[in-house]
Amino acid sequence: MTSPLRTPLYDEHLAREARMVPFAGWSMPLHYGSQIAEHHAVRQGVGMFDVSHMRVFDAEGAGATDFLRTVFAGDVARLAAGRALYGVLLNENAGIIDDAIVYRTDGGYRVVSNAGTSERVHSWLLHHLGDDTRLQPRRDLAMLAVQGPRAIACLHEATGFDAAHLPRFAFAWHEGSMVARTGYTGEDGVEVLVPAVDAASLWRRLADAGAVPAGLGARDTLRLEAGLNLHGHDMDESTPPTAVGLGWTVAWGEDDAPVRRFIGRDALERQRRPDEVLRGIVLEGRGVMREGFAVTTERGEGTVTSGIFSPTLGYSIALARLPRGSKGACGVQIRSREVPGRIVRPPFLRSNE
Repeated sequence: MTSPLRTPLYDEHLAREARMVPFAGWSMPLHYGSQIAEHHAVRQGVGMFDVSHMRVFDAEGAGATDFLRTVFAGDVARLAAGRALYGVLLNENAGIIDDAIVYRTDGGYRVVSNAGTSERVHSWLLHHLGDDTRLQPRRDLAMLAVQGPRAIACLHEATGFDAAHLPRFAFAWHEGSMVARTGYTGEDGVEVLVPAVDAASLWRRLADAGAVPAGLGARDTLRLEAGLNLHGHDMDESTPPTAVGLGWTVAWGEDDAPVRRFIGRDALERQRRPDEVLRGIVLEGRGVMREGFAVTTERGEGTVTSGIFSPTLGYSIALARLPRGSKGACGVQIRSREVPGRIVRPPFLRSNE
């Protein structure tokens, strides 16, 4: 059995007595003592995450733009240098292989995808790669996410770089690192792609500036409060983006422009109004919703795809796949009882951005 991979920050996690767990082939911190305290630190101040398990690719060459316009449902041709685009890679049936962020650099593009889908994404990109495009996995980089209302001030204190001038989904370079105004918590903040050899130093400087180390547990509760999908749970290779609230990421093109034949387009055309869609549920009785729990609505049956007890709100929230048109009251099967809930549109919590 293969041992989990270790990020460049592994020793930093051990030094802070993190509880390490296997995740997507990596040994990652679940928490550093209190998942709830880490969650609140991000909502109320500033926290930092090691997200070096994410997969990073650089795409360059004369054909890079056309290549990404084919494999990505968003249109990267719209990007100016220094800007980023969130979107999805689809298979031929319009199922989501992964969601990713594409950054337009001066020399091409940088693609950041999830750890759990990394091998499939790499194989998919290589399969569609043309001779005029180079795809380089960037295993020499680490990635830190600094998130929360104090994230920008903390980064400035730790590095001297002021990211306040960056709009959302923009990035800049600082001392060999890429600093992007992106994140997965619903809070303001940045994600920093830093040379792996410099990651531990940056981690310690951020901690000295007040950033609280946070693990996978807090990352999951934060993203769910913000109504953000998790691949392999709320979406997968069988679900089109139109079924999981990501139809807005698809660039169909202008009426007077040539049709862009991105992979999955034809199948997605037939699934613009799928029978099931992703909605939020707020539990109005006692209990905690979990993935796989059955949901009863006036339109029929559904299933919870992600569920937690929200540390910020003080009650259980969930994303669920429900029949189209479901609204109002619902029932959630928790063990042997049906607990009342209410169907809502995510996010569950408005951010401090």
